[in-house]
Amino acid sequence: MEAVGFGLMMAINLIKQSLFFIFLFFVSMSASVAWANNLKLNGLDEVTINTASNTMTFSFNLTQDNSWRNATNYDAIWVFMKYSTDGGATWNHATMAGSGINPVGYVIPNGFQIVVPADGKGFFLQRSGYGTGSISLTNIQFVWNYALDGVSSTVAQAANTLHTIYGVEMVYIPQGAFYAGDGSQFGSLEYAFTQGSSVNTPWYIQSESAIQTTNTPNGGYYYQNTGAKGDEFPSGASFLIPASFPKGFGAFYLMKYELTEGQWVSFFNTLPIAARPYRDITSGNAKTGGKNSQGVVNRNTISWNSSIPSSMATTLRPSRPVSYVSWPDVAAWAEWAALRPITEFEYEKAARGIDNPPTAGEFVWGTTSLTAPNPGDIVPNNDENGTETLGDTANINSNALAWSSGDGRSGGIAAGQAGPLRIGIFAASTSNSTNPRASSGAGFYGNMELSGNLAEPTVTVGRQEGLNFHGTNGTGNLTAQGFATNGDWPGMDSNNANGINSTVGIGYRGGDFQSLNSTAFETSARTYAVKDPDSQGCLQRYDSNCGVFQGGRLGRGAS
Repeated sequence: MEAVGFGLMMAINLIKQSLFFIFLFFVSMSASVAWANNLKLNGLDEVTINTASNTMTFSFNLTQDNSWRNATNYDAIWVFMKYSTDGGATWNHATMAGSGINPVGYVIPNGFQIVVPADGKGFFLQRSGYGTGSISLTNIQFVWNYALDGVSSTVAQAANTLHTIYGVEMVYIPQGAFYAGDGSQFGSLEYAFTQGSSVNTPWYIQSESAIQTTNTPNGGYYYQNTGAKGDEFPSGASFLIPASFPKGFGAFYLMKYELTEGQWVSFFNTLPIAARPYRDITSGNAKTGGKNSQGVVNRNTISWNSSIPSSMATTLRPSRPVSYVSWPDVAAWAEWAALRPITEFEYEKAARGIDNPPTAGEFVWGTTSLTAPNPGDIVPNNDENGTETLGDTANINSNALAWSSGDGRSGGIAAGQAGPLRIGIFAASTSNSTNPRASSGAGFYGNMELSGNLAEPTVTVGRQEGLNFHGTNGTGNLTAQGFATNGDWPGMDSNNANGINSTVGIGYRGGDFQSLNSTAFETSARTYAVKDPDSQGCLQRYDSNCGVFQGGRLGRGAS
């Protein structure tokens, strides 16, 4: 039996037992207990303040239905805090004290650990030893260094200073060599990575060292041009992929699921009023486009009353992947959450795993076959509430199905509409499967829906604007208009003060729910890997002339 990351047979069996997948949860000190996905955080409370060290210690409780760690990899929860010094009108990102594993002042029950990265923008909560199953942790303690955020002891203790924490489910992708490209004889038609112009042998990424592409018939790193408009490198071009560009060899964390409507609304509602029009996906302008409706369109249920800028955005289906987002939108969310985009190399690594020889034409779940559902397969045939399943063995949402059950039934809120399914839905049909990875549509390490549903935005190697990416993580803070600020990320304006407002340097992997050609779902297919909307002359959010419904899935470096 093929070796799989995180004991996939056991982990997916756990996933199928719990079907409500939103995975972003926030809790403030004044909030009551609430649920989100398989993750619940509650009881946020101030434990003590140390004015000598300018730190404040907080405690909270956490439960999660599905958690694992084995010899291969593990899942983790990225936890970060926002604070407001004006009663909730504006929010800022909190910097943690200390760094490393279980720093001084942090408290975590036995069997678990807290890992604070060097930038202190949050922490990973994960198992410290092997184990699987549900977890329930109480009195977890972490430490905010408010002085690093420019907050005085007086302000930190003020009555109108509020705190909110968020949790995002992640998967740890371990360090190791892997193949990029699948060796298919049709690889040149999907623009996959090959070792030469006359061979189909895939690239082998065995370090984070720089890669020099060459115009060689065999035995090198050969680049296939995808036909994108703009300044894409031609086939056989000689260019350097710098050592600073994340190639996937190094370890990183990747979101377990696609960005959801619930996550998006939670983010949007923390934005200052001046920034909200720029992140309003229900409308749009001649550059961005948008849903152009407060109703349900292509199963997107987000609504925001722009005539009352202080009003809150809402969603009827928080567990559904968010559509009608642009790369600047997703980059803003990544910046806000202190995460980062992933490269197309990292996408293939997460899908294929370490040192697994690729199979020509394989999909992200490791086989060359796929099973699409039928229009009436959403069960129960009622309003979808995050517990809905599919009444078959499908492992991908494809072919722009006009759903006729669930929300798509006659009289449902999305009657006859095509669009994404809730995250994690395919894991529910694996109970009798001999290959649960294929049955659930999971990547090698357990990331769900890497193909179909919504296209995955990735940093391309096909343009210099992509190669400028150095893998920096988000800072947690946006411009006043709600744009991401990391200068090495694709899409940065020539005036850095304007932030990321372009799509050049980004691309897409994995296909989406309306892709009719199954090759778009293949792990190594690069058909849209360089075809960003701005370079193609299309609207940034969604344009039927470009035909890509993108979502969001972000990562973070493991060091």
